[in-house]
Amino acid sequence: MWCHRITIGVAFASRIAYAQDTIRTAVPPIFSGVDTPIEVVFTVNLGTIRGDKSSDPRWRAATLSYKSDDSSLVTVPVQARPRGIWRLKMCEFPPLRLNFKGQTTRGTIFHQLDKPKLVSYCHNTDSYEQYILQEYQLYRIYQLLTPLSHQVRLLRFIYADSASGKIRAKRYGFLIEETGALGARMSGKVLEQKGAGAENLDPFQDALFGVFEYFIGNTDFSVAGLHNVELFFDAEGSVAPIAYDFDFAGAVNARYAVPAANLNIPNVRQRLFRGYCTDPIQYEKVFSLFNEKKTGIYALYTDPVGNLMDRGTVKETLHYFDDFYRVINNHRSAKDAILAACLGGK
Repeated sequence: MWCHRITIGVAFASRIAYAQDTIRTAVPPIFSGVDTPIEVVFTVNLGTIRGDKSSDPRWRAATLSYKSDDSSLVTVPVQARPRGIWRLKMCEFPPLRLNFKGQTTRGTIFHQLDKPKLVSYCHNTDSYEQYILQEYQLYRIYQLLTPLSHQVRLLRFIYADSASGKIRAKRYGFLIEETGALGARMSGKVLEQKGAGAENLDPFQDALFGVFEYFIGNTDFSVAGLHNVELFFDAEGSVAPIAYDFDFAGAVNARYAVPAANLNIPNVRQRLFRGYCTDPIQYEKVFSLFNEKKTGIYALYTDPVGNLMDRGTVKETLHYFDDFYRVINNHRSAKDAILAACLGGK
């Protein structure tokens, strides 16, 4: 029976390791294999989608088309509607949620998807497309650090207007693994439960979550308020926070991103640790993990996806990461910036 109360399990880490080794169920094809961008034609009434600013927008008919391995055209019916709050008001084109129906995806790359989020361009410019690629890289880094993270897949979208038949944009976007699929993959469930504090969370996963947010320079989250955070419960009720939505992170440095006024930092590039306080030994383990994964993290910026990014942006990003590594590998700096700054500390 699922335990919906927030509690701590002694053997959390071992159960997660067990889940990694044994749960390989139904990974959607879109998230498996080589992380090479796939070109997809997304056809929808763009004027209707862009104009729908309501709090509960209607699903709109659309299609996704791509060429299969044998070069034949595959077209999948789908529904789409806008999502988000800030972007819905500020963006030329909003982020979307897609809705795949029944068996219409069988035999396609979209098989086993239900209602995934699509992160799409905000404005049809190269600089805003770079923000998409930068945020995508942060999801990939998170996956290197923990399986308790959303899988993502980069796509090259051709946005076609069903009303006029014209191509309106060609931009990168990415699909995000659904919360239910993440929970099943990890042999648990992702549940909404506000009010979680440090005492409710697995100490290592708690420390990893906070340090990762510090690493990318993200302050736009709240564990207790479930803002840009999800909670993973294993079968015995142990809890781990999962981060998502990183476009306000300093590592992305989007022109529209500003920190909350009450944080008293000048801009999003200024790191501020906002994780909970937990056992200092767990922070040491997390620092070791970051050092172990450093080569792999940096390599993401020279692989085929990394090579899609502007070289100047890549250089700035890696310098930003260098600053983080200088902090965690200096005992005094790590103590001042993280251990002494944690929420709930004295």
